[in-house]
Amino acid sequence: MKILAHRGHWRAPHEKNSLAAFERAWAGGHGIETDLRDRARQIVISHDPPEAQAASFDSFLEAFAARGCGTTLALNIKADGLCEAVAKSLARYSVEDFFVFDMSVPDSLHYLKAGMPVFLRLSEHEPKTGLFERAAGVWLDAFTRDWWTLDTLRTIHAEGKAVAIVSPELHRRPHEPMWRALGGLDADILRETLICTDFPDEADSFFNR
Repeated sequence: MKILAHRGHWRAPHEKNSLAAFERAWAGGHGIETDLRDRARQIVISHDPPEAQAASFDSFLEAFAARGCGTTLALNIKADGLCEAVAKSLARYSVEDFFVFDMSVPDSLHYLKAGMPVFLRLSEHEPKTGLFERAAGVWLDAFTRDWWTLDTLRTIHAEGKAVAIVSPELHRRPHEPMWRALGGLDADILRETLICTDFPDEADSFFNR
């Protein structure tokens, strides 16, 4: 299973979306989920409205190019209007293994038109939309309960879409039952599935060793 470290591999809350957390994730061979916003006409890494010290997206990509190549970037787009600048930065650092997600529907159209890999979120609150056929994959979320089944994953896979699963601890629920259930998934599908987690080393050991 492919591991996405949620806001990097952090060990204390203040490390989320920090260079230390990113480098720890890359050292473990994990991909990264991180958040993009804009501040003062610059794309920055920040989940919440950014502070002055927020790291620039370009500085993140420079570190990725040096230490994170070969891993996946899941870019959570937190603000509209960033498509052109995000695309230019990714091209500048020759980033190929990435996808974007969580944009508004109107903003998603810009990323799709630009030919960027877009994952659409499915959850108990968000069914498939008309954009599903154009999406590269699915961000499979579950806010209050594990509503999907292994057959849900098989169906998405059969439709030619990649799947990134949001692990339950991101919503403050126990992750172990869902992780154990994933053990019943077809091995070829499991190998291609991503999981976004706060416990990347534990997930790697559980699914891959």
